[in-house]
Amino acid sequence: MSLTDREQGAAGAPATPPAGGGRRGPTVADVIRAVTAGPLPVRVTGYDGSVVGPADAGITLAIRSERGLSYLLTAPGDLGMARAYVSGDLALEGVHPGDPYEALRVLKDELRVRPPALADGLALVRGLGWERLLPPPAPPQEALPRWKRVMGGLRHSRTRDSTAISHHYDVSNAFYEKVLGPSMTYTCAVFRSPDDTLEQAQASKYDLVASKLALRPGMRLLDVGCGWGGMVRHAAREYGVKALGVTLSRAQAQWAQAAIEREGLTGLAEVRHLDYRDAPPEQFDAVSSIGLTEHIGVRNYPAYFGFLRDRLRPGGRLLNHCITRADNRAPHRSGAFIDRYVFPDGELAGPGRVISEIHDVGLEVHHEENLRQHYALTLAAWCRNLVEHWDFCVGEVGAGTARVWGLYMAGSRLAFERNGIQLHQVLATRNPPDAVSAYPLRPDWLP
Repeated sequence: MSLTDREQGAAGAPATPPAGGGRRGPTVADVIRAVTAGPLPVRVTGYDGSVVGPADAGITLAIRSERGLSYLLTAPGDLGMARAYVSGDLALEGVHPGDPYEALRVLKDELRVRPPALADGLALVRGLGWERLLPPPAPPQEALPRWKRVMGGLRHSRTRDSTAISHHYDVSNAFYEKVLGPSMTYTCAVFRSPDDTLEQAQASKYDLVASKLALRPGMRLLDVGCGWGGMVRHAAREYGVKALGVTLSRAQAQWAQAAIEREGLTGLAEVRHLDYRDAPPEQFDAVSSIGLTEHIGVRNYPAYFGFLRDRLRPGGRLLNHCITRADNRAPHRSGAFIDRYVFPDGELAGPGRVISEIHDVGLEVHHEENLRQHYALTLAAWCRNLVEHWDFCVGEVGAGTARVWGLYMAGSRLAFERNGIQLHQVLATRNPPDAVSAYPLRPDWLP
């Protein structure tokens, strides 16, 4: 099928050449027709005045500039779309930028992308100009590609991990306060009902972790990758536990320490700006790792879980809470958008791999559960917060970064709903040399 064979129909509009143009070349509508198959589920408008797709579509993709078209042509897939969208050269009309979930759902379910025939592809390039194949500079929110990051250290070295964490978490504490809500918790909540508020669900998550760890007054807890200190503060306030949190984000540690002082928890709770590998070499009654495993690299699992084992006293419990792939065969590395805009160097393994690695360092796994559906609800709540506080968030971090967050959270919600990714909690113990376990015959956190 050639470029001109597909009818534009009622949605079509005569194309007008770009300002200053001479010979009329392919329009934006021509390009869209060349790279898609079947009826379009959305309306697409071009900077050149061309239009394709149904006039009554609920979603419109507006390609606003030649740069936006170049982004799409030079980085096919989610990276090119992300570059155009983050830069403002591509707009999604019909949804709020703080929650473009419905647009992403329609595009995933109903848009059929196809490579153009060779002759059509060459005709497009000749008509558009070969300069269209030169990638424009990426938006400033984009991290370096993996091969360039080696200049900052080997993957998952201390220096490179610090840079990756800073890219994502040292954005703005004021921004996170609006998106995450009063708990300042950037991990999956636990909903007893879909009607629970986000704050109720985050408190339920911390209570679930505390119950699985059997926290009691006077115990000592180490929370690695503690974020803004949510688990540390909750354990100290609600369970009388002496809790230490460590985070590689300086902004998180500063916020958390201020919150500890504000809440009168000094002496019980503490958060330090540390790489988890530099946590004090002493043993704790319990260790929690909530959302850190995703950042350490799959090849480092043995060393990581070995480190956590060594920080547990005999009989102590570990709770590992992390995002996983839906199976053990999926690639570990994330897609281009997540790697460049959200979690540089982030990696996910299947739940079986996580459990096996915990077992292989000598810990005994007693319980595992999948909270996949809870994370979809959590992300929907974060998106609602971003929509509600959109103007403030844009003023705080800029429109491009705010769009990254809306796109990332809405896309992640869809992935959790469709079982593309999961969230698993794994509970394990460090047994004493005689292997006599203090773990009860039945879980002690259940009725």
